[in-house]
Amino acid sequence: MTVLDQVLDRIDADLAASHERLFAFLRIPSISTDPAHAADCRAAAAHLAADLQGIGIAASLSETAGHPVVLGRSGDGDAGRVLFYGHYDVQPVDPLDLWESPPFEPRIVTLPDGRKAIVARGASDDKGQVMTFVEACRAFVAVTGKLPLPVTILIEGEEECGSKSLPAWITQNRAALGASLALVCDTGMWDAATPAITTALRGLLYEEVEITASNRDLHSGLFGGPARNPIRVLTNILGGLHDDDGRITIPGFYDGITDPPADVLAAWRKLDLTPENFLKPVGLSEPAGERGRSVIEQLFSRPAADINGIWGGYTGAGSKTVIPSKAFAKVSFRLVAGQDPDTIRQAFRAFVRARLPSDCSATFEDHTGAPAVAVPWDLPQLAAARRALTDEWGRDALLVGSGASIPIVADFKRLVGMDTLLIGFALDDDRIHSPNEKYDLRSFHKGIRSWARVLAALAA
Repeated sequence: MTVLDQVLDRIDADLAASHERLFAFLRIPSISTDPAHAADCRAAAAHLAADLQGIGIAASLSETAGHPVVLGRSGDGDAGRVLFYGHYDVQPVDPLDLWESPPFEPRIVTLPDGRKAIVARGASDDKGQVMTFVEACRAFVAVTGKLPLPVTILIEGEEECGSKSLPAWITQNRAALGASLALVCDTGMWDAATPAITTALRGLLYEEVEITASNRDLHSGLFGGPARNPIRVLTNILGGLHDDDGRITIPGFYDGITDPPADVLAAWRKLDLTPENFLKPVGLSEPAGERGRSVIEQLFSRPAADINGIWGGYTGAGSKTVIPSKAFAKVSFRLVAGQDPDTIRQAFRAFVRARLPSDCSATFEDHTGAPAVAVPWDLPQLAAARRALTDEWGRDALLVGSGASIPIVADFKRLVGMDTLLIGFALDDDRIHSPNEKYDLRSFHKGIRSWARVLAALAA
């Protein structure tokens, strides 16, 4: 029997105790966005640090401008060291009356399809996921007295409110991290039986634009016709952001973008993500993105532009015949590898200004920006982790992209130069951020076993 086999057997034998340790963590109402729960956030951090200390990982609380970070280190030196990231904070529980049981009293339930799951706020996002890694470490220490490779554990307390303090903390504590690869367990499976590694995250650029015409609102009966209407100007400009084939028309927008390798595209096509099964559940039927690109390409490897809000003039009850002085819109861009948010920001602003008619001006407000992140397809650790997951689940682990953004992953690359493997075991029906959040018992159990295999594979 190999050491890994012994570790996996230990995980199986210790599963009931693993549930209890997770339940103790889940009982702490660490809602980061609510100042009334600041003490609970600190209590959750202290609880986790003590748990890590109990398995021989030197862990302590490190202060930030907000909630503290839990920082743990195990092993000597930094050769081959990996960094595991997660968060101990959770979302608010509102609306409370939709919970079938108190959100911070975890329980195991049987779902209508026979699956068993842990129900509690944070069960999936992210305490349950964090504990899959901690329990894998615990099993290695129990069997061998140490972890198979040097590990740094970084668990923050502000992910659910934007990780506002973390970039500055990373900059100040870069030397304490000492790792060349990050592991993030805040993502999910492809389906309940198929593991996945997220290899690309789209970046985000969010702009607000204000178009001004006249120096005050005007009576449309007296001025309608000769007076510029900024709502009309704005909608004309935004309507030109896409051509008839769904491509974004901003000059230079696609510069630097490359397609995924042919074998990856072929694997994506086999996933059968069709307009029928992806769009129909939300009441749509036809993809609106780039013509000639599949739904899965549009989500995983292509950029997008969306108008998230538009307003101006009178929007109250009844009528008011007014030509407004100003019109506003919020516009977001999901970016892919090869695109720089600052470059796209300036290109968008130039696009708007170039289309302004006389007597109109535009001002802009930058709300946020983060670059896309992509793991190199030939990264050896990616191949090793993929084999490990395949061995555990008995199905080829998929390499997928994500249309969403996780800013900390971009921060790891930008501030520390680390690539990240995003390996998670959440399911689409886990109801994260919603009442009755749950985490499948199978996801928790096999998630622990998966991390044990991944750690052994990376050590090798």
